[in-house]
Amino acid sequence: MLKKRIIPCLDIKDGKTVKGIQFEDLRIAGDPVELAKKYVKDGADELVFLDITATLENRKTLIELVEKLSLEINIPFTIGGGISSVQDVEALLKAGADKVSINSAAVRRPELVQEIAQQFGNQCVVVAIDTKQIDGDDYVFINGGKIQTELKTLDWVKTVADLGAGEILLTSMDFDGTKNGFDIRMLQNVSEVCQLPIIASSGAGKMEDFTEVFTNTKVTGALAASIFHFNEINITDLKENLKQNKIAIR
Repeated sequence: MLKKRIIPCLDIKDGKTVKGIQFEDLRIAGDPVELAKKYVKDGADELVFLDITATLENRKTLIELVEKLSLEINIPFTIGGGISSVQDVEALLKAGADKVSINSAAVRRPELVQEIAQQFGNQCVVVAIDTKQIDGDDYVFINGGKIQTELKTLDWVKTVADLGAGEILLTSMDFDGTKNGFDIRMLQNVSEVCQLPIIASSGAGKMEDFTEVFTNTKVTGALAASIFHFNEINITDLKENLKQNKIAIR
């Protein structure tokens, strides 16, 4: 059985780490490189960096950030935001990223998942899925959660798994920033249709939320942002708490 991972997520806008609630009302949380170094020291297993406006803006700053990170940290990290081609992926991997996360571009052109997997290996393709419940059904959203698609979430999960994704990063928009716990229902449903490693994102507010998601779903990673950025939960303490709850952690 895969040991569980604790993964801080840093949303990047204009070179700064930001955090909002349900994808709105962003506030600055700090310098991404300094935060990353702190999380490495505290025992984070991996890091995820998402350039939340890169789809609309120039991506050169993202390459520069990756180069800085690769010099400063020694744990795996994933980069996402504005990636729409194999060439984009190659540039980020060369700059030092371990994995790339694709979201909107994969929805618009699903074969991109396959192209990246074939060129660089399944292990470096993370498909990020932003999901929201609408009238009792779960739908995929793109463009930073601003556009609803006609894709049902579970259908899309199965599609990207077949195309060669190595991992799913599932963000529940309904739970984002609420600190009421992870979306257990959605994560259980995704686990039933997909054998890939799944990272749970959105909703963490207290240590018990991590215990719950690891106990009641098959996710292998739990991702959080503001509770780490604003020192509400310390990663070292969290991992000790999980060990006390008999959860195998990296």
